[in-house]
Amino acid sequence: MKTLYFDCGMGAAGDMLTAALLELLPDPEEFLKEFAALGLPGVRMEREKTMKCRISGTYISVTVNGVHEESYDVSEHSHNHSHEGSEYSHDHMHEQPSSEHSHNHTHSHTHSHTTLNDIEHLVREHLALSEKVKEDIMAVYRLIAEAESYAHNAPVTEIHFHEVGTLDAVADITAVCMLMERLAPEEVVVSPIHVGSGQVHCAHGILPVPAPATAYILKDVPIYGGNVKGELCTPTGASLLKHFATRFGEMPVMKTAAIGYGMGKKDFKEANCVRAFLGESLKDLDAPLKDTMFLTDKVLELSCNLDDMTAEAIGFAMERLFEGGALEVFTLPAGMKKARPGVLLTVLCAPEKEVQMAALLFKHTTTIGIRKAERARYLLERKITSIETPYGTVRRKESEGSFFGENFLREKYEYEDIARIAREQKIGLNEAYEKIQREVEG
Repeated sequence: MKTLYFDCGMGAAGDMLTAALLELLPDPEEFLKEFAALGLPGVRMEREKTMKCRISGTYISVTVNGVHEESYDVSEHSHNHSHEGSEYSHDHMHEQPSSEHSHNHTHSHTHSHTTLNDIEHLVREHLALSEKVKEDIMAVYRLIAEAESYAHNAPVTEIHFHEVGTLDAVADITAVCMLMERLAPEEVVVSPIHVGSGQVHCAHGILPVPAPATAYILKDVPIYGGNVKGELCTPTGASLLKHFATRFGEMPVMKTAAIGYGMGKKDFKEANCVRAFLGESLKDLDAPLKDTMFLTDKVLELSCNLDDMTAEAIGFAMERLFEGGALEVFTLPAGMKKARPGVLLTVLCAPEKEVQMAALLFKHTTTIGIRKAERARYLLERKITSIETPYGTVRRKESEGSFFGENFLREKYEYEDIARIAREQKIGLNEAYEKIQREVEG
C-alpha cells in the first residue's frame, strides 16, 4: 500500500507541510511553475534549501505583493500586516512561529477581511484546479471556520479569518492539496502532534498554546506539549493534517522511497521541521498468508517488587488483575534488600486500563510503589474459530501474519475445552487433544 507518514515532532504549519511534500517530488521546480500558473493575486512561492541542526531541508517562502508574512509568538513583538492593493487582508497571528525576526516594526495597511464565501469564490471560480483539489481546499477551510466559530462563539457565516484567511494561507493550503493529489497516497499516517507550550500573541490578545481554534481542530487527535515555548502547530497545519490523515499513530513498518524535510524558519535546540516519508507499507511488500500482516500496538507495563506476601495472596491478586482486564500477569523471582527473596509482579494492560490496574495492585498487594513503562508489541492477527465435534464445541485460536516475506501460522485449541473433554471422557489431556485432532483431520 502506498503510504505517506508525517512526523510532527516539532508541530506543523502549512508552509512546512508544503516544503516536506515538495521534497518527495523528483522535480519540485516543475510543480512550483504549475502553482505559479494558477495566478493567485500577488502571490509568489519560492523554495530555499536550508539547514537545521546540520540537517538539510526545504524552506518555503511565500510573499503577497512582495511582502513576507512573518509570524511571531508572545516573546516577540506584535504587528499588523496589510497588503496594498489586495482585497484579501487581515489582522492576524500568522503561520507557525517558525519565523524569527529581532527588529521592532509596525506594518500598517488596511483592506477587507476574508469570509468563507470569499475563499470559496476564489477557489471555485478563479483557480484552474481539479474538482478533488477544490473540494479538499474547502474541506480544510471548513474545519478552520468551525474552529473559529467555536472559539469566538459566532456563526460560521460571520467568521472573518484573522489568522488564516489571507492569500499566503490560501497558497499553503492549495499547494498541500495539489501535492497530495499528485502523490496520491492510499494511506496517510500522522504521528502524535507536538503543539508547543506557553503563550502566543495574536490580534485578540495573548492566548495559551495551543490557541483555542487549534485546540478545537485537534479534538480526538493525539497531541502533546513539551519544553519548547511557542506555538508549534497552527490552525492551518492542524486542519491539513486532520483532513488528510487516514489515522494517527506511530510510524508503520514500511519501505521508504523518498523522505522530505519541511523546515520552519525559527531555530530551536531541536531541528524545526516536519518530516514526510513516502513508500510502501508492509502489507504490500510481499504476499502474506490471506493478506494478513504483523500488527503493532502499545501496552503499558506495571510492575512492583514484593517480599512480604504469601504465594496464596499473590495468586489471588493475579486472579483479580486478570478479571480486571489485564492482558498478562506474571511473576519472576527477585533478590530484595536485606537479602530477602522476593517476587517481581508484572502486569501488561491496554493504556486505557492503567488507572484500574494500578488501583487493583494497591488493593490486592502490599506494594507502596508501582513502576510504569510503555512497551511496543508486534502481533500476529488473531481470531477464534469454533469446531463442532462429537464431544461438544471446541474453540481454536488461529494466529497468522507475514514479515518481509516470511509467513507465520499458529493454531492452538483452547485449554479449557480440551480439559473439559478429558474430564468427561475420563482420559488424559494428551489423549483428548489427539481425539480432537483426529476429528478435525477427518
